[in-house]
Amino acid sequence: MKYPVYIPLLDGNEKKYVDECLDTSWISSKGHFVSDFEKAFAAYIGKDYATGVFNGTVAIHLAMVALGLKEGDEVIVPTFTYVASANPILMVGATPVFVDSLKDGWQMDPDDVKRKITSKTKAIVVVHLYGHPCDMDAIMAIAKEHKLFVIEDCAEAIGSEYKGKKVGSFGDISCFSFFGNKTITTGEGGMVMTNDADLYEKCCHYKAQGVSKTREYWHDVVGYNYRMTNLQAAIGLAQLEHVEDKVSKKVQLGQWYQKHLEGTPLEFHAPHGDVRHTYWMCSVLARNEEERVALRKFLADNGVETRPTFPAIHKMPMYDVKTSFPVGEDLSARGINLPSYPALKEEDIINITSLIKEFYKI
Repeated sequence: MKYPVYIPLLDGNEKKYVDECLDTSWISSKGHFVSDFEKAFAAYIGKDYATGVFNGTVAIHLAMVALGLKEGDEVIVPTFTYVASANPILMVGATPVFVDSLKDGWQMDPDDVKRKITSKTKAIVVVHLYGHPCDMDAIMAIAKEHKLFVIEDCAEAIGSEYKGKKVGSFGDISCFSFFGNKTITTGEGGMVMTNDADLYEKCCHYKAQGVSKTREYWHDVVGYNYRMTNLQAAIGLAQLEHVEDKVSKKVQLGQWYQKHLEGTPLEFHAPHGDVRHTYWMCSVLARNEEERVALRKFLADNGVETRPTFPAIHKMPMYDVKTSFPVGEDLSARGINLPSYPALKEEDIINITSLIKEFYKI
């Protein structure tokens, strides 16, 4: 493909820092890059504590373990998101309760959150999907009223802001992903963040096999090996040194797409409200599902890779919820993610959007 959906940008000190790991033999979870990356990322987001893990999915699972979520608890989560936002709920034995999305912004619907709260509800998983922040004023007010934990899934929203404050800084605990297609990457990797010292200690304890601090090779809980490696952290720290440059390039991509898609029938995923939408993926809605299929095939035949927006999770076989979620299902059926990597130039966006206009005979 001439234009893949995503290519990571490794244009800083990544090789230098990884070479240091190799030269010193500090390649596993020991080594200064882990703590350096944790401290620097906590400062960037605005949280007191951060602990690195080996991917974003285990970050969410670890957060739920630390919060004590368990069988009999209900956890609210949007149906229109990546499946990793919901699967950890099952992993701790709790029950996911799905909510619909808003047409504007595509994020979870606070009014539907209110409707789904029961006496068993213990937490809300807030997903800042595709880089667009959720309505955090509404969600935090609901959580406060009903005494619910808020877990922010910021996997796709590094650098995104709600009313001038970075996402990940609102909830009781926040989770990030550094997969190869994320705004900053460690190849695989993730981070759990909180302002609560007790929650932080629990995360550190559980992610390291539940090992005792006072007795060698003694484990006082069933823990997990979720630790980030020094190699991952070395890449992450190098990426973080240029994070605002990367975010600014992503925002510019979104603005270019929005400008050059004018006149087409596609609906662009534009920012709504007082937010900084960082366009992890620049996304559009076709007029219907059939048109989406035809447009994606046309673009693929002309060297442009795309991918569909996430399927609604409630329809997947391990959930199979019969309730209808009309907005989420519609966004799932019509959405397309366009090439969104930061090295793209405006001339590339013009080339891609020109093909789209050719498809529509504009």
